[in-house]
Amino acid sequence: MKKFKNFLWAVFVQPLILIAQNKIGLAGFIVLLVIIFMSFVGPYIIPLDTKVKLDKIYQPPSWEHILGTDSEGKDVFSQIVHGGKAVLTVAFLAALFSTMIAVTLGITSGFVGGRTDNIIMFITEVVLTIPQFPLLAVLAAFIRLSNPTLLAFILGAVSWPALTRAIRSQALSLRERDFIEAAKILDLGALHIIFSEILPNMMSYITISFVMAMTGAIYSQVGLILLGLVPLSGQNWGIMIQLAWTRGAIFFKDSLSYILSPILAIVLFQWSAVSFTRSLEGIFNPRLRVRR
Repeated sequence: MKKFKNFLWAVFVQPLILIAQNKIGLAGFIVLLVIIFMSFVGPYIIPLDTKVKLDKIYQPPSWEHILGTDSEGKDVFSQIVHGGKAVLTVAFLAALFSTMIAVTLGITSGFVGGRTDNIIMFITEVVLTIPQFPLLAVLAAFIRLSNPTLLAFILGAVSWPALTRAIRSQALSLRERDFIEAAKILDLGALHIIFSEILPNMMSYITISFVMAMTGAIYSQVGLILLGLVPLSGQNWGIMIQLAWTRGAIFFKDSLSYILSPILAIVLFQWSAVSFTRSLEGIFNPRLRVRR
């Protein structure tokens, strides 16, 4: 029973206490939870409005339609609720792919060194010199990016070099520390040193970089959708922006809420994620915790 209580304290209670110590980080955490809940649970509570109502085109926000209606008289709020899941899923998977690639290559390069380091850094620098968004646009011409997992993998596959260099720099610094030298003398093995000594000391930077990679992936996928390089299917915040543009919503005086709703949803998620990283720094770095 005591072990279970200690587990609950370490995994749930203590992190929440540390998050609450930073007000901006706490606000970001709360908003982030609300957006995630709305995107993944909300569709089961709020049905998607699919009925065309020509007499309610571009209605301003009201009690009946909180965020107004679109060019077909459909409720915008229901589209916001149903459009978040696809965007956040692709962003999470893209950040996961890019972070895994960067951490694997960065630690290998910094810890092993020598010829391995030279080869990995050469490949990294070559990929880093290629403009990311134009590369995605070219790939979209040859690959049908209709599968969210494929889109996430491609976004992750082109966004790992910068993080790889940063992870390598930290690995180079850590491998010179006394506790790493002691682990080598004790012949604990490379895998033990990497997973038990180096990785835990990088978790703060890796976690924050993962969050920032999610924000970058959202901008990239929405940009591709806006330019029509990703097939329009399902419900998506990026698709809402693209349809607002192609259907000339900007020329209607009452369409402001329809245009701004998906943009503000993206901005709010980005702000909450970036603000939440302040609390993450306090969780992983004891020196930054507020003393009471």
